[in-house]
Amino acid sequence: MQVAVHIVNAFPDAPGGGNPAGVVLDADALTAAQKLSIARQVGLSETAFVSASQMASVRLEFFTPTRQIAHCGHATIATFSLLRQQGVLGEGRFSKETVDGPRDILLDGDMAFMEQTAPTYTRVDPASELGARIASSLGLLPAQGTGGVAPHVVSTGNAFLLVALPDARALANLTPRQDLVQAISDELDLIGFYAFTTETQRPGRHAGARMFAPRFGIPEEAGTGMAAGPLACLLHDVLGVPDRVLLIEQGWLMHPPSPSLIRVVLEHEQGRITRLMAGGTGRISRSMVLEV
Repeated sequence: MQVAVHIVNAFPDAPGGGNPAGVVLDADALTAAQKLSIARQVGLSETAFVSASQMASVRLEFFTPTRQIAHCGHATIATFSLLRQQGVLGEGRFSKETVDGPRDILLDGDMAFMEQTAPTYTRVDPASELGARIASSLGLLPAQGTGGVAPHVVSTGNAFLLVALPDARALANLTPRQDLVQAISDELDLIGFYAFTTETQRPGRHAGARMFAPRFGIPEEAGTGMAAGPLACLLHDVLGVPDRVLLIEQGWLMHPPSPSLIRVVLEHEQGRITRLMAGGTGRISRSMVLEV
């Protein structure tokens, strides 16, 4: 069987930037084993598979080269950007069905946004044994300053460990030990580590970040919508950033760089974040045909 795969760069912040995802349309006839095989052949961090849904606009399943995962931000943006650009969907509100329920999608001009749930926070004491292991896993000394912000496990549907750094130089100089990052990610049931600083490459943004997810076969990723949502919540609730729309840079410090920009819109009720919409643009890069 031949299967067409579209490669779409999500969240591009410069020509050639963004985080590429594979997108397979009309995937109803594919088995889980075939989807995993396709994801391995594509070789990107995630590939999305689109099929018919009885409860949402489409059903989306996400596969890394090693396993299926419940959600993927950049592959969601890539998919709905592709559907919009191909004329399958117009502007407005839509939805995706995932393995753990539906999520809202908004298509607004050339941007696609996906729903994430209200945040949950677990603070990690930097002086604890776990705090020391986190520092060691990133090549940091336990006493290295992070502006007084402790690491936090934050989830808006997927859990990430958010680690604050004092400036862009410290973020750029990170030398993560992928085996230790993976071990802690397994222990805490994380997608990965999202290290960040409030010093950005371009003015008017709120944070710059790097994403490490070796547990899912991703040494570093250029744009992670499901991690930018938790970071925006942490910036608002813990660091006191008052804005309701936050801009997160990612991919600028990769080698080679692949600049990405993720926009997060926080929704409040009675002073608490009840949900958020995270998104950006998507650009079709190329297409391929694979045998399965």
